[in-house]
Amino acid sequence: MLRLLPLFILFFTASFAQTYTSTIRGTVRDADSGQPLVGATVQLVQGQSGTITAPDGTFRFDQLQVGRYQLTVTYVGYETIVVPEILLESGKENVVQVRLSPAGRVLQEATVLAARPVAFNSVQPITIEQTFRYAATYMDPARVATSFPGVAAANDQANGLVVRGNSPNAMQWRLEGVEIVNPNHLSNAGTFSDRPTSTGGGVNILSTQLLGTSSFLSGPFPAQYGNVTGAILDMNLRKGNDEQTEFTAQASLLGLDFAVEGPFSKKSKASYLVNYRYSFTGLLGAMGVSFGGEDIRFQDLSFNIDIPAKNGGTFTLFGMGGVSSNDFKAEPDSTLWERQKDGYNILYKNKMGAAGATYVLPFGDNASIKTVAAFSGLHTSRNSGPLYNSPITPEQLGSDDVQAKNIISLSSVLTVRPNTKNRFKLGAYLNYRYDKLNGLYAYKGFDTKLVQTFGSWNYQLAPSVTTEVGLHLLSSQITVGTETYSNSSIEPRASIKWQVSNQSQLSFSYGLHSQLQLPQLYAATFSTTTFAGNPDLGPTRSNHFVIGYQQNFGKNSSLKVEGYLQDQFQVPVNIYENFSAVNQIEGNVYLSLENKGTARNYGVEATFQKLLTDDYYLLVSGSLYNATYVVNGVRRESRFNGRHTFSFTGGKEFRSGERNTWGINAKILWLGGFRDVAINESQSREYNATIYENPYVFAVRMNDYFRPDLRIYWKKSHARHNRTLALDLQNISGTKNDAYSYYDNVEKKVVRQKQLGLIPVLSYRWEF
Repeated sequence: MLRLLPLFILFFTASFAQTYTSTIRGTVRDADSGQPLVGATVQLVQGQSGTITAPDGTFRFDQLQVGRYQLTVTYVGYETIVVPEILLESGKENVVQVRLSPAGRVLQEATVLAARPVAFNSVQPITIEQTFRYAATYMDPARVATSFPGVAAANDQANGLVVRGNSPNAMQWRLEGVEIVNPNHLSNAGTFSDRPTSTGGGVNILSTQLLGTSSFLSGPFPAQYGNVTGAILDMNLRKGNDEQTEFTAQASLLGLDFAVEGPFSKKSKASYLVNYRYSFTGLLGAMGVSFGGEDIRFQDLSFNIDIPAKNGGTFTLFGMGGVSSNDFKAEPDSTLWERQKDGYNILYKNKMGAAGATYVLPFGDNASIKTVAAFSGLHTSRNSGPLYNSPITPEQLGSDDVQAKNIISLSSVLTVRPNTKNRFKLGAYLNYRYDKLNGLYAYKGFDTKLVQTFGSWNYQLAPSVTTEVGLHLLSSQITVGTETYSNSSIEPRASIKWQVSNQSQLSFSYGLHSQLQLPQLYAATFSTTTFAGNPDLGPTRSNHFVIGYQQNFGKNSSLKVEGYLQDQFQVPVNIYENFSAVNQIEGNVYLSLENKGTARNYGVEATFQKLLTDDYYLLVSGSLYNATYVVNGVRRESRFNGRHTFSFTGGKEFRSGERNTWGINAKILWLGGFRDVAINESQSREYNATIYENPYVFAVRMNDYFRPDLRIYWKKSHARHNRTLALDLQNISGTKNDAYSYYDNVEKKVVRQKQLGLIPVLSYRWEF
């Protein structure tokens, strides 16, 4: 036994001294052509170890201790890029795709993305690592955006966003460069009428597992973007690991999540990435969390297949699909009814799918073309009716609503850089969409053809000055029966950026933008024409100006300040009812409308950000703004004029030995209250229905919105896998924020509906 004692001691010591390692690798390419850059220097800031890229542009660092890293990438004649916040965990490689652009005069170590931003102003990156680290995001990129300046959550239950005082309907979702239908489960979540919205929902159908670095833009938008006036969430997919197979599994109080990625074969660089998710709220309900008595379920599947092509090109196939339901069953015993809703059966169903293909082909060292073909479709239905037809639960308050939307898109964009000072982009988007409605609409379906072309020229005027000018042309054609209604617009775009010093820059951007109307507005029962409905409505148009200043500091921190003005015109209005489309979310409209309204949003925003270095990070943002609209010569505050936003997002990590990392993350939102319409309580009591003083004038200011969130996680490394145990607490204070008001027939009074209280979500994640 004494002879074996040294062996036991050696084994025991080695088990505690074991170092857990993994790999950081990737590819460095030219940002415009996509060609690999040979001999680029890639350096790890931690440890100061470095390497150069191989003939195919690849680099790798093996046997790295797990933890946080930062890469610096340099190449002669190109800008220096710093890639921050790289999380390396055991059992899973971190693959980084870097895109370099020719150098002008750039901020000293200020570029903190793996590629240049898509705009000079008002753009924020969203990474997969942020969605896992920030508090109460539920792996949804739209919920990450609430940490950005000027962005407010429309409701706790949904990811709809109010950006710079614009309606959530002014936002656009894009996938792989083309516009798609609303990509969210339960698109009716948190709405007053319980009907679907055009942009929001309970959670994104596309799992974060598939996302690369996406961009959130709040305008003005570069020339390649069109049919939008408020904001854009431009989602990009990442390719799966092309060298080894990796798995991810997660179980939480919201459900189950599985992902797998890897190469198709050892001889091929073609790869796949697939994710399936099933979720339900039954476990949370058993813990006492209230969802208003609703049974909420959803499931989705998404994938991305990446296939290298000849001549350095890349071909991808991608897809996503999800189904969700929200079921509320009436209480059979009417003596137990507490709210009017308790007497109704309500079933909401949501189905969404998208599929497409991309092909990227480089031309020489300075040009490339990207072509995308995609289809996306959305179908929603809501059936509601009273259990008993009575004065307090009348049948007319029930409904049978069906809405559907299909979009077929084809786009092609050519990028050419003849020299280091000039870059040109030319492109076209062809879009066919079909909208279907039922209910009290003038017609049940119509189709829209949308053609958009653009050109832009990026020119380095001086070593410290870069300009970009562009033109976007939008032409639409709406067909209802045998009638066709056409509109077109010419939209100039311009930006300039001046690098004042190695640490600071000034920038200015302008854009004229336009956006088609909601289907409900085109199909409204009344019309200004002899044909029922408003098919002759033109798009809302907007002049958008932004001036910005950025100051960089040490420790990967920066301060950004922007001032903006957005003047909207040709807004659909009804001058007799004081209706303006800028206040619309999801409700039905039965009015004749004309493009005679205007609106104005202006404000100032500030953001201080410190990236995750020295084991902590900060993102503090705030804005002061004013959002108004004009109908019939009278200017009023818009529905979303909260006047201010404030967001604090931050966290700290602690290491315990070689295997354990603890993280504490917090997010605090303080937003000015939105506006609501005034209710005539006496008339409502008389008619057993909500009767408004004026249903289209938002004269009542709701209370300010306040919500603190907390996320605590424990990461533990093992030899061939890692696991994360996390607890998310949304609204840890349990604050009951205002949602909307209505007259309740059971309570016999006006009720102010509140948003969600405390939502605890415990999750366990395993990667190997």
